[in-house]
Amino acid sequence: MPKPPTRTVTPASIVEAMRAPSHGPSDARASFASGQCVRGTYLPSNRASEITKSRSFTTPCRVLGRFAVDGGNSGAADADRRMLHGFSFRLGSNGHRSDILTQSAPVHYARTLAQMLGFLEVRMPGPDGNPDPAKVAAFSAANPETLHQADHVSARPPTASFAGTTYWGVHAFPATNAKGETRFIKFKVSPVGGDLVLSEDEARAQPADFLHDDLKIRIAAGDVRFSLMALLDRPGDPVMDVTIRWPDEDHREAVRLGTIVITRIAPNDACDAISFDPANLAEGIGPPPDEIFAARSTAYGLKLLV
Repeated sequence: MPKPPTRTVTPASIVEAMRAPSHGPSDARASFASGQCVRGTYLPSNRASEITKSRSFTTPCRVLGRFAVDGGNSGAADADRRMLHGFSFRLGSNGHRSDILTQSAPVHYARTLAQMLGFLEVRMPGPDGNPDPAKVAAFSAANPETLHQADHVSARPPTASFAGTTYWGVHAFPATNAKGETRFIKFKVSPVGGDLVLSEDEARAQPADFLHDDLKIRIAAGDVRFSLMALLDRPGDPVMDVTIRWPDEDHREAVRLGTIVITRIAPNDACDAISFDPANLAEGIGPPPDEIFAARSTAYGLKLLV
């Protein structure tokens, strides 16, 4: 059965494998290529300082964000239920900025960089334009944790709106409060008003860009709000493995750090000109210890993912 590659794997080789199926330009996003830039504000809760002393999360600020559909194809259909949706945003100012990257599934599809490259390589299109199903099945059997993300996506109904989707940060971040107390947290971004979903028939009837169009209509009619939550760790939680959830994650203690209020659509140039770099973390939020985060940070730093 196929195992993850044993050769040296680099962030650059991962990005190359991500770009290969889309045949996109070398300066294009390798993932979440189809997106919409937005602006708004962040209003901290009175409990944010209990979790972190980071001024990104404890001080009101402006927000630059981007909603997107996964994949390297900037023309990806919004209605494809197999696609992840992402929400990246930047909080803070004056040297206290943090970039947070979240997605519509609570886990990643690989635990290690080698496993991630193996996952991507067996899904490369063959001469007929499709991956070899036998290779995919064999790799999945040898690496069952690589199916957790897809299983989560397939078990949920199609989303009706970027503004009505729950987004997770799959990594465990060490957060330090003003008392010097440090614990791991996971970010969860919950739409105020709850998730908005479609039936399968409704999803199939939607035009290709319906999520982008819906977002513009909703913002024109009024602001879009999300609660930024910190899920709190417990002893023994798996902070190194991004393919599995914390036990009872949906029902454990969480603290609302604040509210993200999206107030207007922004030109995509505003987001294209920067990189939402996960390594940008203001003091009080540390880098997660897992291997995937370290590689992701390097890739963004090298402008391989933007």
